[in-house]
Amino acid sequence: MIARQRLVVIGAGMASGRMLEQLFQAGFDGEVTLFNAEPRGNYNRLMLSPVLSGEKTYEQIVTHDADWYAAHGVDCRFGEAVVKIEREDRVVYSNAGGVPYDALVIATGSAPFMIPVSGRDLPGVVTYRDLEDTNAMIAASAPGSKAVVIGGGLLGLEAAAAMAARGAEVTVIHLMGHLMERQLDPAAGYLLQKDLEARGIRIHCKGATKAILGNGKVEAVLLEDGTIYDADLVCMAVGIRPETRLANDAHLEVGRGITVDDQLRTSDPAIFALGECVEHDDQLFGLVAPLYDQAKVLAATLMGQDAAFQPVQTATKLKVTGVDLFSAGNFADAPGREDIVFRDPGRGVYKRLILEGERLIGAVLYGDTADGSWFFDLIKQGRDVSDMRDTLIFGPAFAGGVTANPLAAVAALPPEAEICGCNGVCKGKIITAIEGGATTLDAVRSATKASASCGTCTGLVEQVMALTLGDGFTANANPPMCKCTDHTHEDVRRLIKSMGLKSIPAVMQELGWKTVGGCASCRPALNYYLIADWPTEYTDDRQSRLVNERNHGNIQKDGTYSVVPRMWGGVTSPAELRAIADAADRYNVPMVKVTGGQRIDLLGVKKEDLPAIWSDLNAAGMVSGHAYAKGLRTVKTCVGTEFCRFGTQDSTGLGIKLEKLLWGSWTPAKVKLGVSGCPRNCAEATCKDIGVVCVDSGYEISVAGAAGMDVKETEFLCKAATEAEVMEIIAAFTQLYRENARYLHRIYKWVAKVGLDWCRAQVEDPATRRALHDRFLISQSVYQTDPWAEHAATPAEWAPIADLTLRAAE
Repeated sequence: MIARQRLVVIGAGMASGRMLEQLFQAGFDGEVTLFNAEPRGNYNRLMLSPVLSGEKTYEQIVTHDADWYAAHGVDCRFGEAVVKIEREDRVVYSNAGGVPYDALVIATGSAPFMIPVSGRDLPGVVTYRDLEDTNAMIAASAPGSKAVVIGGGLLGLEAAAAMAARGAEVTVIHLMGHLMERQLDPAAGYLLQKDLEARGIRIHCKGATKAILGNGKVEAVLLEDGTIYDADLVCMAVGIRPETRLANDAHLEVGRGITVDDQLRTSDPAIFALGECVEHDDQLFGLVAPLYDQAKVLAATLMGQDAAFQPVQTATKLKVTGVDLFSAGNFADAPGREDIVFRDPGRGVYKRLILEGERLIGAVLYGDTADGSWFFDLIKQGRDVSDMRDTLIFGPAFAGGVTANPLAAVAALPPEAEICGCNGVCKGKIITAIEGGATTLDAVRSATKASASCGTCTGLVEQVMALTLGDGFTANANPPMCKCTDHTHEDVRRLIKSMGLKSIPAVMQELGWKTVGGCASCRPALNYYLIADWPTEYTDDRQSRLVNERNHGNIQKDGTYSVVPRMWGGVTSPAELRAIADAADRYNVPMVKVTGGQRIDLLGVKKEDLPAIWSDLNAAGMVSGHAYAKGLRTVKTCVGTEFCRFGTQDSTGLGIKLEKLLWGSWTPAKVKLGVSGCPRNCAEATCKDIGVVCVDSGYEISVAGAAGMDVKETEFLCKAATEAEVMEIIAAFTQLYRENARYLHRIYKWVAKVGLDWCRAQVEDPATRRALHDRFLISQSVYQTDPWAEHAATPAEWAPIADLTLRAAE
């Protein structure tokens, strides 16, 4: 045991991160120094593909943040590569100097393999291993750009799908005869290729790369058969090799990887290794489940406990561009083996089971992987399956020819059956957590990490919960978005982006909508999600707006409408007031009222008068106040330094600038702002969706307030020194809300869900904030228009489409 002594870890990846978790949970209280060549700590590399496609941000995949390391007293040396291990003196050296150790853990992972062809060193040729690679591909994946991925394995296909989702034209070059030949047989590989090609990705199998062409940067890829593919970026994803250079230089025993024993100890008793860099019993390890097993064993070893790493057979459950894949065991053709094959071309389902004698030795599932864990357990057990041979392909619900209940598959699994492959969580561990009080999916995730990574096992985890809790389990805590689909709002948002869906019919077709044309709940949500995700490519479907947004006014109980011109920052002029008074007289408006948002509301306007009254108001220079919209409503201000003796900054001027920046923006729900010139807060900024309070030293920005059915004070987001910084932060925060929140969720509900700390991290990071701000401006350039200027021609041209009344979701 090395407690109270010095532990040095080289590599802050997922394996060493899990080892540190286990070590701290076991009570380790020594000194820990953590080196990482990357300028950051542990993040979930399995989730780099969603970051590349735009479904997630880097911050969402961070496993251990700075607070976690600080709480456990870890001395973080991020961005500091180790250059030498001095075994005799037990010192690790980086360019910054030496750090002594009592025990050393090498967790350097793997290095991508670069095929030895000319041009591989050209700018624009990348691998796919870390965040830098991901960011390079994001930068090169603008719509219309051309990307070539060399390698049709899982990693290459994830890269291809993600870049295609961003609009790039992607070609995959694969040396073998079908994709993912290590995990899939030719039939399943064909189905995968067909699906990818349907998504616009070109596949070239049996393609050998001869050279990468370019003059100063990559321009094309030349194949041995003479084919040339143009390329602005080339991603090499042809394989990985254990990163053993430090171990070699230190004269440790190295084969294909760093040789370790059952306790993960190297040939030096004071040095251990784990992860993709190790070799154990002539095996290398690339899947995360055995790496987490290694982490558990090494943590126990370092604490002086008996533990031994015994690798077990692993299954591969994969998800590429919305397609479910599962493979386990041995599916190669050999004498004495027989296949059971099920094909359903209409559903895109393919299943192949490989038997040797009376035992199942391999399984390949495509399109329907629900029974994968059950088949995998049969393979591991080596169980005689002769009694269920005739119905085996149909899974445990029909085992032995008897139809079971819907939970039969999970009920048939033993406690040691693996449920979550990413985190190596078995059924028994989940049941123990449930019996210990984890009665919600989030609680199970927190206690076990099951379903906390890629999410493909979520349904299976919920089945274990249903089986264990019985009537006490409430399914669909996050319910489907409406009766038309089984997908949640979050699923739909994710799939729209990852599958490149750019129209409502495409969403309904690809995601299997149950009703033709959708309903009053889903159509407005889909219309918003498509506008938010594809602002320059999607055309607003006016028929899918809510009734108020279709008519550009708030309908009243008597069928008349309210008309609310925009008054920037609550400021008006005599000319505007005269225009409003004239309009009220001309159209017999029964009530003229000052609103709480510092505007004037003309109530009781007849529907047929709306185009004409707005024509008059437009002529006076006034635009719609969007009092009906899921967007910016008002920016309430006080007079600030212009007239008030207490004012510290020009709150009125800032409010006007903010309103002119944000007006017309589509958001999941209405957004209200306030700017107060001093802490006396006359503009009530601290109960708005976004509030700014001016102080002597600058501006304090807070968010997530409410003053409606829920009353809630804002929470402090950050401080800014200048007006320009305020505007950038608020635009970035608004875009963050636009890209991530569920439709009809106000900011306070969204922040409660994702956490204010996460929001703050996004807007405080200069690069992330600028990117969000720039995306907001792109959207505004398309949609920041006055709707009444668009529909000012004639009442007939303006008249809303009949027959689709979308009031139910209002």
